Amino acid sequence: MSRVVGREASARPLTLVVDVANVMGSRPDGWWRDRAAAATTLLQRIAPLVGRELDVEGERVEIARVVAVVEGRATDAAAPAGIDVVAAPADGDTTIVEVAVAASSAGERVLVVTADRGLRARLPEPVATAGPGWLNDLIGR
Repeated sequence: MSRVVGREASARPLTLVVDVANVMGSRPDGWWRDRAAAATTLLQRIAPLVGRELDVEGERVEIARVVAVVEGRATDAAAPAGIDVVAAPADGDTTIVEVAVAASSAGERVLVVTADRGLRARLPEPVATAGPGWLNDLIGR
């Protein structure tokens, strides 16, 4: 079971930042055949999380916003309503860090979904992280 690794306890609504490539790659479901279509499907499954309340580290929080970072051929993915899709101009990790820092600096509580240890190490306090398994469980993937 994946768990959320947090660095802050707060009642603020949650901004979920999703490393789409990392989450897609966590399940061998053929995503590599059509990355844009696989990303579109993943985004459609994530969209209902906006406004949903869930337990994060024993605290009930509401997912106020979802930012999905896509890269490469997945940048052609269709974004469903309610999801902010950010196309990485170069590597996705740098864009994810930039998005997380901007949201955290604006006072948002941020949770980044990725299994990438290098990316996790680049995230500043108080940004929390969770692995793709945590998100996959939430969306029934």
